[in-house]
Amino acid sequence: MRFMIMAGPGKTTAQSDAPPSDDLFAAYMRFNEELAKAGVLVVAEGLAPSAPPAQVSVIGGKRTVTDGPYAEAKELIGGFYLIDVKSRDEAIQWALRCPVGLGFDDVLEIRQMTGAADVPPEMLALARRVAPTWSATWKE
Repeated sequence: MRFMIMAGPGKTTAQSDAPPSDDLFAAYMRFNEELAKAGVLVVAEGLAPSAPPAQVSVIGGKRTVTDGPYAEAKELIGGFYLIDVKSRDEAIQWALRCPVGLGFDDVLEIRQMTGAADVPPEMLALARRVAPTWSATWKE
């Protein structure tokens, strides 16, 4: 089962532009290394807080692009981990070990990714026919 762990600010998080301390950065790197060595890490990435985001909205079939920044800092996602584990409980256990302290990672949201078992068989067959390369990456 694949889960995404997304890091975001808490309700009372104080934003800071200061770089993380060497100790905090090392804690993140050790955590990344633990995930990789355990064989559960698919990808881990931070999101550049200074890069202006864009949002694409579709209303009535018309696409509109809105440039960032977001209205509130609490809407930002600081980064994410995509992990492949046996259960939701295992994903939670990894999240409980994840370092925090960058100012935009005080809340870790854990979401299960859609897998082949979540898609009706007829739609799965269609996906495999229309997008064979992509659908081969889906976990059973």
